[in-house]
Amino acid sequence: MVSTVPSTNNPLSGFMRQPKIYIKLPSNGAYWSEGSLNVTDTGEYPVYSMTAKDEILLKIPDALMNGQAVVDVIQNCVPNIVNAWNTPVIDLDVLLIAIRLATYGETMDTPIKIGDLELEYNIDLHVVMDSLMSRITWNPAVPINSDITVFVKPLTYKDLTNVNIQSFETQKIMSVVNDENLSDDDKIKLFQESFKKLSTYTIEAVTKSIDRIDTNQGSTSDPAFISEFINNSDKEIFNTVQKHIEQLNENNKIKPIAVAVTDEMREQGVTGETVEIPLTFDPSTFFA
Repeated sequence: MVSTVPSTNNPLSGFMRQPKIYIKLPSNGAYWSEGSLNVTDTGEYPVYSMTAKDEILLKIPDALMNGQAVVDVIQNCVPNIVNAWNTPVIDLDVLLIAIRLATYGETMDTPIKIGDLELEYNIDLHVVMDSLMSRITWNPAVPINSDITVFVKPLTYKDLTNVNIQSFETQKIMSVVNDENLSDDDKIKLFQESFKKLSTYTIEAVTKSIDRIDTNQGSTSDPAFISEFINNSDKEIFNTVQKHIEQLNENNKIKPIAVAVTDEMREQGVTGETVEIPLTFDPSTFFA
């Protein structure tokens, strides 16, 4: 990756990219592993616009699928981030919005499909980012009982990418199960394999989300001890931790936007004054 910091003796350095905006991270720098983020004194981080190379990277399907394109773009546009693989997921959307904002400006057209009607709605990215920043919170403590408290952390972008890849591979297996050319025995075997993998991925994701466990007999943040505990504890403990993580993720998601109902929408059967439109920031289309 070419450095974003221009050479001091380059006569063209004054014409190169400059920071377009400065942002704070929802995590405030917490949950980043050591050496992954150069923390600033103010807690604000400069964001540069994308280069032509960045735009090309985001058009490569394999680089998008394995996450490398997003990692390279984040590191190139937010130079304080040394290793974007270790980005806590609660910071990810704010970073992507900031890079889009620095590159293309403060507004973005998002498609709206209602019945046969296809429209585009112009959203203000500053408003979306400010809303995220004001809402995102992370309550790490999960009290199990008077003897045990589990503390959770956000997954990293690396962990999230692995989960998505594994989920995609499982979906491919499930699509094969519906192949009419397969025998019933083969379908059952494939289904059992995919279900087993999905269960393993779910348990791994929850285990990786645990930062430490405090008990009346001591505390540990050792991943091996935590994994052993999760794989040998009552299902109620796992379910409690999983439910807490799911609730945190749901609370920190980008919320749908309320759009005024038009006459065209009413013709499609929409009632009321507004309709909620979900926002999804898929890197493959978000930077198009």
